[in-house]
This record gives sequence, structure tokens and C-alpha cells, in this order.
Amino acid sequence: MLDLKEVAKNFDSVVNRLAARGGALELTRFRQLFDERKRLYVELESNQAQKNKASQEIKLDISKRDALGAMVKALNQAINDQEGRLKGVEDELSQMMMLVPNVPHESVPVGPDETGNVVQRLWGDKPTFLFAPRQHVELGEKLGLLDFERAVKVSGTRFGFSKGALAQLERALVSFMIDEHRRRGYVELLPPYLVTRAAMTGTGQLPKFEADAFKTAGARELFLIPTAEVPVTNYHADEILEGPLPIKYCAFSPCFRSEAGSAGKDTRGLIRMHQFHKVELVRFTRPDTALAELEELTEDAASILEKLGLHHRVMLLCTGDMGFSSQKTYDLEVWLPGQNAYREISSCSCFGDFQARRAKIRFRSAPKEKPQLVHTLNGSGLAVGRTVVAIMENYQREDGSVAIPEVLRPYMGGLSEIVRV
Repeated sequence: MLDLKEVAKNFDSVVNRLAARGGALELTRFRQLFDERKRLYVELESNQAQKNKASQEIKLDISKRDALGAMVKALNQAINDQEGRLKGVEDELSQMMMLVPNVPHESVPVGPDETGNVVQRLWGDKPTFLFAPRQHVELGEKLGLLDFERAVKVSGTRFGFSKGALAQLERALVSFMIDEHRRRGYVELLPPYLVTRAAMTGTGQLPKFEADAFKTAGARELFLIPTAEVPVTNYHADEILEGPLPIKYCAFSPCFRSEAGSAGKDTRGLIRMHQFHKVELVRFTRPDTALAELEELTEDAASILEKLGLHHRVMLLCTGDMGFSSQKTYDLEVWLPGQNAYREISSCSCFGDFQARRAKIRFRSAPKEKPQLVHTLNGSGLAVGRTVVAIMENYQREDGSVAIPEVLRPYMGGLSEIVRV
């Protein structure tokens, strides 16, 4: 959530940056409320100054009580009325602010959608094949290790069963990713998979994106997490961090998303599922180092792709393609030869104090100093199912088998390839 005081102080600049996000963001009422808020503050200050002056005169000369008493009474009534109206305006503004996205950082390029994203760098080369590479769905079904038909019977569409060596590969990737991130200084957390409305609000999923969430029915409302970002960021909700920053966590979790609004997109395969696995990276940091740490976090995520030998590119997202809470985002896009396309496998974002203000996460830069809001960052390190897809399509062979990247073989019990069961 944005800081009301900062928005009021730099209103035109904030509005212009928000407008650069495009979409259907309606700012007319937003502006009206800020104008009303400013007017009420001016009136309040004027009335309070008059009241204080009159009260002081009465104290100095009791004979003025009758002459000034009626004015003080009227001013008290006006002040109470204005305070009530101001509270109503600020309550409406606060509710509206929960639906207003973060202000893009000035280094973010302006653009309407993904067409405005900018390639920052490429790593590795696209693999070459002497045959037409298959997509992962065909490979998995030919290997007898991916089963979507039985998943539909059990759970409906956008679910799948992985079997045998393919299930083992996903489990191996989780262990490999966590081990690598721990070596880079991240502390491992195993978080809850059900969270409160307050936790979902703290990271920005609610109230705007409630339609994308799965939640429990009954007396106690809980939400299935869309990403480990939610419980891990809220791990320090309502706290003042006293130790050195940054604090770095990595966490594995299943992720649950209803994919509302994605009808017809990636309906086959492991790309867009209602349930998938992900390793998440979260940082709590000082405001003055946050953007530099975004570069580090992006490198941490990219290091997994590099160790797996997967060609990818780093994209700086434009204003029109950024997530709701993000101040600045890099996407890692891995090359999928079966699809002849790059696909997102990680999104690494700096949120400024947007989430910390909602979740009330602060820090002290020194003992006894006034607490400040931390800046939060997170990124996928990586989306596990999409990494399975990338390995299958990049390491496939003409006979339909799939080679296992060398760094994963110790996690696979020495297995070097996946063949038909």
C-alpha cells in the first residue's frame, strides 16, 4: 500500500507513474478524495488556530468569556464535524489504496504490455536438434510418466499426475534448488500452506485478486497459498527487526491458483496448473540497498538455470506488464524448443515498502532509533514444474528418452536418463 502522506506530497508525479501502468485504473475519485482531504485539513487547521486563540484570550481575560464562549462552542462543533468528514474521506481513501498498485520505479520502462519489456541479457545458446523437438506433454505421455486423464477423473482440469522417474525428477529439483540457495546464504523455511486473510492482504493478493485464490469453507476462513511469498513475507508481520539486514529466506511449497481469467491459455501440460511446486526466495532489506539486492536476487534465481545448462534470457518488465505490488521486476524466461518459445520460469521483484506498510514490518538501523519500514523482495528460485518442462524439452533425444543434467544425477540416485516405463 502506498503512503498517503507521500502521495499527497507528490500527487501529480505519483498519478503520472500510476497512469503509466495502463489498464483500467480509475484515478478520478482518487483525485477528488485527495482534494477534499487537503481542503478539510486547511479548514481544520484554521478553526483549531481560531479556537486556540480565543481560548487563550479567555484565559488571559475572564471577562471575555461571554463574548468569545459562543464562538469557541461553534468552532468546537465545526471541528468535530470536519474531523468526522475527514475520517470518512481517509477511510474511503484507505479502502481505495488497497486497490491501487505500487508506483513503478523511475528506471522501469514505460510500455502497454509485454511488448514493452526489454531484454537485459542472454545466457547460453539454444540447443540444436537433428529431429523436430517434441513438447513436454507428448514426451511425458510417450514415456508413460505424465497422466492428465486420470488427474481429470480425480480433480478436474489443470491438474496432473507425474509418475516414476518424472516424479523423482521434480523431487530432486526441489532438493537441488534449496541446497544451492542455502549455499548462497538463504535460511530455509518450511511454511504453512493455509494462511489468513490478513496474510494475503499483507502481500497484496487481497483484496484485488480474491477471485484467483482458493479458500476454505466453514467457520474458519483460510486461503490456500498462491506462493510461499505469502507466509514467508508475513513471517515478520507486525515486527520490528533489530538485527542486521538483509534477512534472506528460501522456501519450498505447493502453490494453488484458480487461474481466473486464463480460460483457453496453456490448457494442456504443466505450464499453467491449479497446483504446482515452487521454490521461493524472499528478502527483507534496507531501503537504500533494495534495488541492488534485486540484481543479486535475480542472479540467485538465474544461477539454477545456469547450473542446469538451460538457455534463458532476463527481461526487465515495463510498467504495463508488472505485478500489482511490484516496484520493479525482472522475469527469467527459459527457452523451450518444443514450443519454439521463451516462457517465464521466475519473476523477481522489489516491492519497496508497499508490502511492509500493509504487513507492518519495520526495522531499526541502530539501537533506540525510530523504526522504519523495511523493503521486501521475492522471486521464484525456480518454478519447479516449469523447470521439469525445460529439462524435458531441452534434453530430449530422438527416441523420446530424456537425459538428466549432470548436476541432478546425485539427487536421482545416479540415474542419467529417463526412459519409457
